[in-house]
Amino acid sequence: MKKDRKSRNKGGRKAKRPATANPADKGRRNFLRTARNGAIGLAVIGGIGFLFVRNVSSTMHEHDLARVENGRPTIVQIHDPQCSMCVALQRETKQALKHFDTDDLDYVIANIRTPEGRNFAQRHGVQHVTLLLFDDKGALQGVLQGQRGRAELRFAFERLVSG
Repeated sequence: MKKDRKSRNKGGRKAKRPATANPADKGRRNFLRTARNGAIGLAVIGGIGFLFVRNVSSTMHEHDLARVENGRPTIVQIHDPQCSMCVALQRETKQALKHFDTDDLDYVIANIRTPEGRNFAQRHGVQHVTLLLFDDKGALQGVLQGQRGRAELRFAFERLVSG
């Protein structure tokens, strides 16, 4: 006869199983577990919602072409989101802008995939992969076409702010 080692303690006697919980305790535990999981789920959904709203708000602000004449020097990128060179220029521009206070310069994107962005680019006679540099009165001060490194961009932005 085989011994059932799992169900026996050291003395060879069968181990006692804990008494089963009262059905009211099980109901309370299930309720608390459900409440905890629901609270965690709400917190996660709320956090994701907050980040989504913040991202959309930031994107809308970044694409607001009316900010060109806001009393601050403004950099407008003529941008095609499907163009890898445009995305690279955007990345370099944002890196160069990290050296400035947010009150010094505004950065606006004219997306040529939208009617507003396309009209803005046509009005200034430029194609994508271009940065337009406007002074605080909204007058065009410079045009940077093509890929640029962050050091070159930073120098151009410093001249725009000081000029």
